[in-house]
Amino acid sequence: MVPAMSLLEDLRADLGPAHVLTGEEAAPYATDWTKAYRGAPLAVARPASTEGVSAVLRRAHAAGTPVVPVAGNTGLAGGTMAEGAVMLSLARMGRIREVRPAARVAVVEAGVVLARLHEAAEAEGLVFPLTFGAKGSAMIGGVLSTNAGGSNVLRYGGLRGMCLGVEAVMADGRVLDLMGAVHKDNTGYALKDLLIGAEGTLGIITAATLKLFPKPRAYATATVAAPSVKGALTLLHRLQDATGGAVECFEYMPRHYVEQHIAHMDGAEPFEAPHEVNLLVEVGATAPRDAEPDEGGAVPVQETLAATLAAMIERGEVLDAVVASSETQRRAMWARREAAGELMLHVGRLLNLDVALPLDRVEDFLERAEEGRRRIDPGAKLSIVSHLGDGNVHWTVCPTDPARDVPLTEMVEDAVAALGGSFSAEHGIGLAKRGTMARRKDPVALDAMRAIKAALDPKGILNPGKVLPD
Repeated sequence: MVPAMSLLEDLRADLGPAHVLTGEEAAPYATDWTKAYRGAPLAVARPASTEGVSAVLRRAHAAGTPVVPVAGNTGLAGGTMAEGAVMLSLARMGRIREVRPAARVAVVEAGVVLARLHEAAEAEGLVFPLTFGAKGSAMIGGVLSTNAGGSNVLRYGGLRGMCLGVEAVMADGRVLDLMGAVHKDNTGYALKDLLIGAEGTLGIITAATLKLFPKPRAYATATVAAPSVKGALTLLHRLQDATGGAVECFEYMPRHYVEQHIAHMDGAEPFEAPHEVNLLVEVGATAPRDAEPDEGGAVPVQETLAATLAAMIERGEVLDAVVASSETQRRAMWARREAAGELMLHVGRLLNLDVALPLDRVEDFLERAEEGRRRIDPGAKLSIVSHLGDGNVHWTVCPTDPARDVPLTEMVEDAVAALGGSFSAEHGIGLAKRGTMARRKDPVALDAMRAIKAALDPKGILNPGKVLPD
C-alpha cells in the first residue's frame, strides 16, 4: 500500500497542485445535491484529459486506494458518496470534440453539461433528445454511468440506444477505446452497454459518441386532465395513431404534485377546476407536411392534437385540456413538470423509489402502493410524478419515522414484483437500492455481476460499495 501523502504528492505532480483538492477545498464534494449522503473524500482529483484520468487510476490502482467518479453530482441514489476515496471529478473534461451533422453524431467528453450538448446539436438543426430537470448541471459521464432516462424515452428510446461508442479508463489505468460511430458492431461482447449504467464500478467513462436526431420543425403541447391513469393511456394510443408515433412526452402529475408546485414554486392551476390526473403531452413534427402552417396559419400537428383532444372531451374520455398557443406557454407547462427535483427538497426527508411498470399496470401499482402507504405510514407525504408513456413512476415518500423506511420500501418492491415491473428505472442503484438488489435481484444475475466486477476491477477500487450488495 502506498501511503496517502505519497499518493497525493504523485497526483499533484501529474495534474498540477491546483487540481488536487483537499481539506476545505474538497468540502463541497463531500455531499450530493440532495444532502442525503455525506462522505469524507481523501482528495478530489480534477484531470482535464483522458490521459489525466489514466494517470489517476494508475496511481490509485498501485496504492489500492478507492476512486469514486463524479460529474454533475445530480444523482439521487448516493452513487458519488466517497469515504476515504479519491473523488475523480470529470468537470474539466468539457470539450465537444466534434459534431458531425452528416452522420448525425456528436463526440463529447464526460464533463460536457447536457444543456450545452443540446445547444450544439440545435445549432446544426438536430437534437440530442435526453432531457430532464437537471439538464443545466448534469454531465454526460454521469448520465451514461447511471443510464439516465428522462422525458423523451417514449419516442427516442433509452440512453444505451442513443450511444454508439464510449471511451473509458479501466481500473488499472488502461484506456478502452470503443469510440466508433457505426450503428452495427457485432464484434463480441457489448462492452459499451456494460459500462453504461455501471455507475463507475467497472470503468470510468471519459467520452462518448452520441446519436443526434432531426429537430422537430413544430411542437404541439398541451396540459390535459384525464379521468384515470388507465384512461390517460387511451389518449396516448390515440395520439400515437394520429401522429404516426410522434408523441415525444407523456408525463403524469397527480393532484398533490400540482398543489406542491403551487405552494412552493408560485405555480398556477393548470385548469379552471382542479383534477386528479394531470398530464403534460407533447408531439413533435419533423415532416414539413405536419409542421408548415397552412394558408390560414394553422399548424397541422397542432390541429391534430387539438382535434384529438376535442373528440375525446366530447366522448368524456378527456375531462379538460389547454393547448399551448405560444412558446412561452409551452415552456411554462414544461417548467411545472421539470420542477419535480426541486420540489422534492420541500417535502422533507425522502425515500425515492423510482420504479418501472408495464404501461397497463401503472394504475394498479399506484393503487397498491397507496393502500400500502395508508397501512404502514398513513401520515407519510407523497410526491409522485411519472414518465407515464414508458411506465416509469417516481414514487417518492416522506416517512413520518425512519423506522418506516424499510417496510415502505419492501411494500413497493412487493407491488412491483407482483405486477412484472422493475425496482429501478432510471436513477440507478448507488447506495440507496443495494438492499433491494439483495432482496429482489435474481441470485444468478448477482453472481454474474460479481464475476464481471472481479474480472475488470480485481482490487475493488472503482466506486466500492455501490450497486452490488455485500
